[in-house]
Amino acid sequence: YAQECSRYYPLREGTSLTYTSYNGKDKEEGTITYKVKDVSSNAGVTRATMQMELSDAKGKNMMTSEYGITCEGDMVRIDFKSLMNGPMMQQFKDMEMDMTGTDLELPNNLSVGQELADASIHMKVNMGAMNMEMNVETLNRKVEKKESVTPPAGTFDCFVISSDTRTKMMMGGGTFPSRIWLSEGVGMVKQETYNKNGK
Repeated sequence: YAQECSRYYPLREGTSLTYTSYNGKDKEEGTITYKVKDVSSNAGVTRATMQMELSDAKGKNMMTSEYGITCEGDMVRIDFKSLMNGPMMQQFKDMEMDMTGTDLELPNNLSVGQELADASIHMKVNMGAMNMEMNVETLNRKVEKKESVTPPAGTFDCFVISSDTRTKMMMGGGTFPSRIWLSEGVGMVKQETYNKNGK
């Protein structure tokens, strides 16, 4: 991995990572597959395109989207479009959207207690008779601890990053805590999202 710019997100063209989503009752809801495409390096900057495929519990493809990752020096920047989770993107897939935002930054050198920069996305959706606006912010990002975790793929040593996701839209919104487990050379191994009661 020393020859690669990104320590935690593999940027080798052709790499594929599949995640299974479960609800609060451990019932499988579907899968999300990420594929690394179009990797290029120039003047110390590595760029890659990530393709995200969302499938339901029966394996039917629900949506495909793309976003970019840039790696330069000690910092990986993940396109703000990645902040939109699969189900949220699914409901707007046939509508005209305009998105702006702040990319998600991840240093290659992580340490427990480290605070990470916030990220955000602002989206305007053309719904015909009216426009709907929505903000998604990822706040209070912090490297919480180091921990081993064992999903079906095996056991991984990870940094655990906690954050709050705050959504705001015309019909309301809310703040939802989450954690991700990041393993060197693999990327995200596990993610949990909680409601306001911590479940």
